[in-house]
Amino acid sequence: MAAVPQLPAPSAPSSRSNDGILIGDRLYSTVYLTIDCSIIPEERLSPTPSMLDGLDLHAETDLRILGCELLQSAGILLRLPQVAMATGQVLFHRFFYSKSFVKHSFEIVAMACINLASKIEEAPRRIRDVINVFHHLRQLRAKSDQLHLPMPG
Repeated sequence: MAAVPQLPAPSAPSSRSNDGILIGDRLYSTVYLTIDCSIIPEERLSPTPSMLDGLDLHAETDLRILGCELLQSAGILLRLPQVAMATGQVLFHRFFYSKSFVKHSFEIVAMACINLASKIEEAPRRIRDVINVFHHLRQLRAKSDQLHLPMPG
């Protein structure tokens, strides 16, 4: 059996040492993924930015529930896997623990979350399809609201 000649390693712009990887003038070492990084700290849970802007807890909870229901309905219409819908809901909640419902439209954020979640979970959907589904759901909600309003006069 003939020996296979070894080629020299290709030169890369970074060099590796025992302490990490040197890229340019910065040394990058290991990445630590722990549950501590994914759980929102207690001090950020209350008061939320929405509460600081004057929204009460009950209204914020209702908006969170409505947003998750919207994400679920949109995911079903987009034929997304359940894990993508759940990822979208997590993104939605995490966004509103750092931003306020008063300053950001929950519908637009929900649309962005379902779009991002579909890509994260490798079930991508065209942005046009996402927009069309949310427009359809908004029309259904408006029609439903009209049916429940008392007749004038």
